[in-house]
Amino acid sequence: MTYDGPTIRVLLVDDQELIRAGLRGILRASYGFDVVGELGDGAGVVAAVGELRPDVVVMDVRMPGIDGVEATRRLAALDDPPPVLVLTTFEDEEVLAGALRAGADGFLLKGVPAEDLQRAVRQVADGGSWLDPAVTRRVLTAYRDGAPGSVATGDPAALDVLTAREREVLALIGTGLSNGEIAARLVLGEGTVKTHVGHVFAKLGLRDRAAAVVFAFDHGVVSPR
Repeated sequence: MTYDGPTIRVLLVDDQELIRAGLRGILRASYGFDVVGELGDGAGVVAAVGELRPDVVVMDVRMPGIDGVEATRRLAALDDPPPVLVLTTFEDEEVLAGALRAGADGFLLKGVPAEDLQRAVRQVADGGSWLDPAVTRRVLTAYRDGAPGSVATGDPAALDVLTAREREVLALIGTGLSNGEIAARLVLGEGTVKTHVGHVFAKLGLRDRAAAVVFAFDHGVVSPR
């Protein structure tokens, strides 16, 4: 069945040609994707993003030379970086947590069904997050423990600073939804949602969307899907 939604431009970064070939097969035009470029390591990612302007970067973690964590960190330093979805065979929670701390918008283990990969790419391209449920709890724990001061700690009373609407927004951020999807769910304007997200970040001392997801999990606002 042909996908009739907007086309998503994808940059693939993986040191294994066989893996990239498989990803090309899954992220093909008939499903609404355009693989605009491929790299075998992270060294050329910043230049490739500047030239190709992808909507999302699908990034391996373990690569020779510049690995996925460092490449993600370099992208995050750009003025308008594309979202990064980390795709890996490794269930090393500290490595994946390092990718989140570097600015990745989600992670997915290789070997998941093709439909999950397609949904994950669409989700992060649209401004949302995607956390593989197989290792989410352990990765978020490692993220929190390795990033002191970047997320609020485990005091449930911290939620008291939020309004009822801001709690709703935090819960939907925690499930990975983008601002547009939150707006549709709550029947609000996207600009209004963006304002609520800013208030949530400011009130809870959160530096980014990944930190908000960690907070939501740690305080029982959401549970691993």
